[in-house]
Amino acid sequence: MSLFNGIFKGRKVLLTGHTGFKGSWLAYWLRRLGADVTGVSLPPVTYPNHWQLLSLDIDSVEADINNAQLMRSLLKQTKPELVFHLAAQPLVRASYQSPIDNWQTNVMGTVNVLEACRSVSSVKAIVAVTTDKVYENNNKGVNFSEQDPLGGHDPYSASKAACELVIQSYRRSFFEQQGVLLASARAGNVIGGGDWAEDRLIPDIVRASHAGSPLKIRYPEAVRPWQHVLDSISGYLCLAQSLLLGESAGARAWNFGPDVSECATVDMVLRQMQQHWPELSWQAESEPQPVEMSLLMLDSEQARCQLNWQPVWHFEQAAHYTAQWYQNFYNQKQVSTDVQLQQYCEDAKQQGLVWANS
Repeated sequence: MSLFNGIFKGRKVLLTGHTGFKGSWLAYWLRRLGADVTGVSLPPVTYPNHWQLLSLDIDSVEADINNAQLMRSLLKQTKPELVFHLAAQPLVRASYQSPIDNWQTNVMGTVNVLEACRSVSSVKAIVAVTTDKVYENNNKGVNFSEQDPLGGHDPYSASKAACELVIQSYRRSFFEQQGVLLASARAGNVIGGGDWAEDRLIPDIVRASHAGSPLKIRYPEAVRPWQHVLDSISGYLCLAQSLLLGESAGARAWNFGPDVSECATVDMVLRQMQQHWPELSWQAESEPQPVEMSLLMLDSEQARCQLNWQPVWHFEQAAHYTAQWYQNFYNQKQVSTDVQLQQYCEDAKQQGLVWANS
């Protein structure tokens, strides 16, 4: 792929969390761009899982980011120029069940990764992925921009907000002096094929449809910035390109979300997916549920104006390609990742996006 001006071809890239849903899609795209990728992650926690289905020819290291010494040793051994940090405890409900593990991984795990990056001279750029939930959310329907206060009610959101402070501190205290550009990326609620994680809407829909049982929904009226996984990853790659080009203005926090008009309730997502799985049914949970914010929307104007990034697929397209991926997998035993990535890049090119026309 001659995209992003070919900037990733031959680059040594370290990717934490490569066995996860989003990390596996990013690992695949980086390899298609010609990057020399080393993945660092715990083993996949589900079967099937996207990472193993891809059978990628990259160096895959089974390691825990909570092991600081191991992370330093790994960075010194691989000498990457670019680091994508995606490894995390990613689930809200799990953060209530195991808050100490949640805080340890999301905060101190990030510290360990940044300390390891600080210990080697090869690293020039770091993209640390957090979440759209880092903002102090008062449920008033504000479109959060990067300048809004950080916060978080549940342990997951709060730990990711704390992670943003860690990133900011390391940028100011260490990396600016070393000439290393460090940025954070805050994407919306991603959907797409290959996700089988517990407690996520699309995997829950897939499981319920195949089991023929009603899906229990915690907050059907909750509004979220839904987007296809490739839209968030194209944002990460645009940001990494900016950093590798030495553009110091990129060393900051960035939102990568859909247009505000694309935000939808959980119920709307369910009805959209029901068009592909008519047997799907659902009902609201009757038991008390952990607190989650009912409204969440992102303002991504900064990325649109300064990185020339914008979403490629609308909500209906994202839902269509997500359902298609799973249907191809279950009905035809096909993994549609490459076909969908090519379609995504072609659509981006047709829309005139800079990264796809370089």
